[in-house]
Amino acid sequence: MAARQVFLDTETTGLNARLGDRVIEIGCVEVLGRSVTERHFHRYLDPERDIEEGAARVHGLTREFLADKPRFAEIATEFLDYIRGAELMIHNAEFDLEFLDQELALAGLAPVSGSCAKVIDTLALARELHPGKRNSLDALCERYAVDHSHRTLHGALLDARLLAEVYLAMTRGQESLVIDLEVPPTAAAAAATRIDAAKLTVLRATEAEARAHEELLDGIDQEARESGGSLWRRLQT
Repeated sequence: MAARQVFLDTETTGLNARLGDRVIEIGCVEVLGRSVTERHFHRYLDPERDIEEGAARVHGLTREFLADKPRFAEIATEFLDYIRGAELMIHNAEFDLEFLDQELALAGLAPVSGSCAKVIDTLALARELHPGKRNSLDALCERYAVDHSHRTLHGALLDARLLAEVYLAMTRGQESLVIDLEVPPTAAAAAATRIDAAKLTVLRATEAEARAHEELLDGIDQEARESGGSLWRRLQT
């Protein structure tokens, strides 16, 4: 049976969990047999603190909007049940895990690793496949032709869904190895064009053209007698 994968993203009040920033949104998308299912997990959360201005510009969430939402501790068990036994796929996993493990600790619960089968950092994977290139989610969407035109702000559920689509494109045809040839879009489109051999027109040489060809080879044979004559005739024998 194929492993169950859960693609996860969070939004937070700021960038530093150690300074008290909190999780304000969790989005998870399930993939089974390399197909995205309809079973997702999505919650907005009351962080019980203000949101940094810079973070608000990224995700657009406000303290007023989150005021009536549940606290993390209220949905923690439900969240752990959702990810239980799955391969957890996170872009820049260290960041999200630090926040989630802090929230779980505040709720008196074990860290994420105690519930999921393993954690795979898709950013680390992308860097292995595309060294020296931009590997943000937006950059990967562009590289793998995943439509992200509707992503004007960061949103945990939307980003988890985009990450799932990027990962499936990034590993299409082979689960563990992808060779990035960086084919330009126009070249890729040309390569995808199928040629129907039955519709090709074959132009055969006329008798006069065939005689001229043979006379040319006779001349080459004379000039290249010591080396065995023309390569064309040697390949035909």
